[in-house]
Amino acid sequence: MPSTIYDRDLDRNEANFAQLTPLTFLERAADVFPDRVAIVHGSYRETYRELRLRSRRLASALAARGVARGDTVAVMLANTPAMIECHYGVPLTGGVLNTLNTRLDAATLAFILDHGEAKVLITDREFAPAIREALSLCTVKPLVIDYDDPVYPQTGERLGTLDYEALLAEGREDHPYRGPDDEWDAISLNYTSGTTSNPKGVVYHHRGAHLLAQGNILTSGMPNGAVYLWTLPMFHCNGWCFPWSLSVVGGTHVCLRQVRASAIYEAIEKHGVTHMCGAPIVMSIILNASSEEKRAIDRQITFMTAAAPPPEAVLAAMKQAGFDVIHLYGLTETYGPAVVNEWQGEWDALDQSAWAQKKSRQGVRYSALDRLDVIDPETMQPVPRDGKTIGEVMFAGNVVMKGYLKNKKATDEAFAGGWFHSGDLGVMHPDGYIQLKDRSKDIIISGGENISSIEVEDALYKHPAVANAAVVAKPDEKWGETPCAFIELRPGMTVTEEELKDWCRQHLAHYKVPRAFVFSELPRTSTGKIQKFKLRDQFKAG
Repeated sequence: MPSTIYDRDLDRNEANFAQLTPLTFLERAADVFPDRVAIVHGSYRETYRELRLRSRRLASALAARGVARGDTVAVMLANTPAMIECHYGVPLTGGVLNTLNTRLDAATLAFILDHGEAKVLITDREFAPAIREALSLCTVKPLVIDYDDPVYPQTGERLGTLDYEALLAEGREDHPYRGPDDEWDAISLNYTSGTTSNPKGVVYHHRGAHLLAQGNILTSGMPNGAVYLWTLPMFHCNGWCFPWSLSVVGGTHVCLRQVRASAIYEAIEKHGVTHMCGAPIVMSIILNASSEEKRAIDRQITFMTAAAPPPEAVLAAMKQAGFDVIHLYGLTETYGPAVVNEWQGEWDALDQSAWAQKKSRQGVRYSALDRLDVIDPETMQPVPRDGKTIGEVMFAGNVVMKGYLKNKKATDEAFAGGWFHSGDLGVMHPDGYIQLKDRSKDIIISGGENISSIEVEDALYKHPAVANAAVVAKPDEKWGETPCAFIELRPGMTVTEEELKDWCRQHLAHYKVPRAFVFSELPRTSTGKIQKFKLRDQFKAG
């Protein structure tokens, strides 16, 4: 590249360049809004001044115990103040935050702890049974810190020799702010459910977290002082980066330890909630609440949801209840949502059928995403924008992961041709909006959680009575989708649906257990491959 006059004596320096990181958001919020409430958790309140001090004490204590750049700190926490503090305190050490899915079974948790080489594990007492078993199975021996929720005490056993508050007491409030040495440094590690028995570790960097967090603000129209209700698990893609987003606007986190209708409505009424995120199950909880649980809503609340597009009836009911639903789409590999169904005002005048068709689309890229397209994976050329030609949805830009931890082959495959291959199949409409048509890897999204059909099938195949199994997504009003298992039995063998459910519960996390079983001959191609699309078509045909 030839040099120009703008390349001479105009170098980067400390005065004109800083590494991008979401950690600066808390620094600013604590400076500008020190006495504003940052966190509400039951009767507990934590201001932005206190959030910064506690996050620095956490960083100081972890650093004193040897946590440094590139060390993994795993956390098994519910939506509590400690989880928000970890999103700042762990990266302040240069360490990498690994938020564990609280619904996983012990064997999977053990794999994650080993694969991520966890140096420290902060764990809520509620999850002690699964963590105790995981620690007995894994090779690593992390420092275990127990978190005892001060507002909602748990009865689970203590697994470590130190609790969270005692750890913070070891730290210094004047621990210096430390941003990343490079904005490309890892900030967090999230594990996908994947299509194999072992999940893949998705690595986020500071730059991407900074940009996606701000992208959330723009996409959701979040104002200064917004009040955000935590119904989305913070372990899921780092809560779609909202733990960092709220600091941008000096907003308030309202924590919910358990997502219940009465708690949701009470928080909305008591704290003036303006924004929330959640899977279709959260909408079902809101709409199906009893008259005793419901409260009057005197404002419009922005509700962001991902996964399958909500049915038209659900959207109408949510609007009537006081919620403006924004449909998002993304993957763990894109820091959560990176696509939004950007609604155009003139679409409100469409007839019901056309309106529903527009609402069913995933949409266009976030402002933080550089490129989004539907591409023929064979030619790596964009498919025609006709709303009919199917290709693979692909992403490129700063809010795409660094790659898969310790898995070069999977990383190279995911980034082949200069794009991130989502594995999702879709079409591109003439106006540039994408719409998903299928999932090439047969992932089932139930209640916002990814379920691998292959993993469920593997568990079923282990049953002595099962000759063949095929698991597909069955539409569900409450969960969006649930696994449905089609079973061929071995000659002379019998088994009941309840027996197979019990079998699956012994081998899988409970949310992965099929809700329905169908005993029948499986459709196959001439080469003997099971035709899953024919099984899914049975649901479309009723």
